[in-house]
Amino acid sequence: MNDITKKYSNGEVTIVWKPNVCVHSEMCFHGLPEVFNPHAKPWINAEGSTTARIMEQVKQCPSGALTYYMNSEVAAGEGVAPEISAASVIEPLPNGPLLVYGNIVVKDAHGRETHKNKVTAFCRCGASSNKPYCDGTHVKIQFKDNQ
Repeated sequence: MNDITKKYSNGEVTIVWKPNVCVHSEMCFHGLPEVFNPHAKPWINAEGSTTARIMEQVKQCPSGALTYYMNSEVAAGEGVAPEISAASVIEPLPNGPLLVYGNIVVKDAHGRETHKNKVTAFCRCGASSNKPYCDGTHVKIQFKDNQ
């Protein structure tokens, strides 16, 4: 897999995007569509909002595919562009499945491996007919978290 890194700057801040790390959670463009627009080319417009709003939205990226650095800090030798590595994020949905964002390998009881990327939903209710994955049965049985 190619290690692609793309950079977009407004002069103050540089947005760094690593598409191979992205889990397509869509938090970026739902939170700041004037900067992150998947229907535009390029899809990141670093001049679409203020530096402060861009920094705040980039911090919401669950996979770490989006990061930023301040251009003045790098130019002055005070900072460096961040090193990005793939990370997985786990999110239990209320009364629903366990979502795992990122690149993972699921190994079954026979040792067979299945490579998953983006988002994988795992059963938490115990009633799925497609274990370990969620098949939506939690809705039918009215599964509730023990909180």
